[in-house]
Amino acid sequence: MATFKIRATVAVDGSLIVAGLPFKSGEQVEITIKSLAVNQEERDRYPLRGKPYKYDLPFEGIALHEWGIQE
Repeated sequence: MATFKIRATVAVDGSLIVAGLPFKSGEQVEITIKSLAVNQEERDRYPLRGKPYKYDLPFEGIALHEWGIQE
């Protein structure tokens, strides 16, 4: 199955026109429409998603003193 992906904007009247598809005339296709907008609830649920992160000492142990281990 060939997959074709394109981004488009829905018009004011709710219509969407997709032209120049790489399929033969009369060929049956499956259409799935997915919004690219992230809703506010999901953004609040994962506040660190998409934020940069940095490991200062990636090979050091974590909380060794809590296990009674001397560093």
